[in-house]
Amino acid sequence: MDNRAKHSQLIKSLGKDAGFLYVGISEAKSLDDEARKLEQWLAAGSHGKMAYMERYFDMRIDPQKLVEGAKSVVTLLFNYHNPNPPQPIGAPKVSQYAYGEDYHQVIKDKLRGIVERIKAEIGEVNGRVFVDSAPVMEKAWAVHSGAGWLGKHTNVIHPKHGSWFFLAELILDLPLSPDGPIKDYCGTCTRCIDACPTGAIFAPYQLDASRCISYLTIELRDAELPENFRGKMEGWAFGCDICQEVCPWNRFAEKHNEPRLEPNSTWGKMDKEAWLELTEDVFRMVFRKSAVKRTKFEGWKRNVAFLN
Repeated sequence: MDNRAKHSQLIKSLGKDAGFLYVGISEAKSLDDEARKLEQWLAAGSHGKMAYMERYFDMRIDPQKLVEGAKSVVTLLFNYHNPNPPQPIGAPKVSQYAYGEDYHQVIKDKLRGIVERIKAEIGEVNGRVFVDSAPVMEKAWAVHSGAGWLGKHTNVIHPKHGSWFFLAELILDLPLSPDGPIKDYCGTCTRCIDACPTGAIFAPYQLDASRCISYLTIELRDAELPENFRGKMEGWAFGCDICQEVCPWNRFAEKHNEPRLEPNSTWGKMDKEAWLELTEDVFRMVFRKSAVKRTKFEGWKRNVAFLN
């Protein structure tokens, strides 16, 4: 076994030991096809008011702009599926990924541990860890690494695990053995398109983020939500899981086993009225470590008021 294969096997083993569902590898190359698609998406204004999507374009498409001498991109999938919502029926809905601690910190802790082990086993390796907080086209790298295919809802789908997972990357200056992409198995299914209440998935593999409930409840910072979406939010106050809930591939998804992603004990003690009448103090207590804090209390109040 040559060094590339040996090192690739080691990294995959370390990822699995750290609790990741899948670890795949791609050559660190320029994403030319994806660059053209991103340019078209931005030109159409599908990113809404997410101005940050327009910045650092060169870094998004070329991993060597992020890590000098980058040779490999390692994609890791981390399960967050929790089929038992902690809030009662009729309360404002929160996307599954935000039930527990902020995933950025949970996963970065694991990635840093993997990098330390890589250096201990192989020697000096230059690289960086990424979890949805830098100009990295994580879905593209996931597809290139064989982690799944890009579904019609534009989320990555793994044939054995569905899509309830976070994407993370290691960009390393270490030559590794790449894994090839896999086939698209969406077929003729259009359940995600048909179920989207705001028409955000306006065609297969086409997402107008400015119409997405996740964008409206998290990314959009306006004092008021657009009136044309009133009555279409289906109870979501932070994020939205509809397109994943209806996806038939998620019948294979299993509940996560990461304690840090479990909701804190306060969630289960709150009835519907407590959720609807959440005060700022309780908001800070309940969501102290959660990604929900991104929307801030004013955003939460705006979203909940828009639902009623």
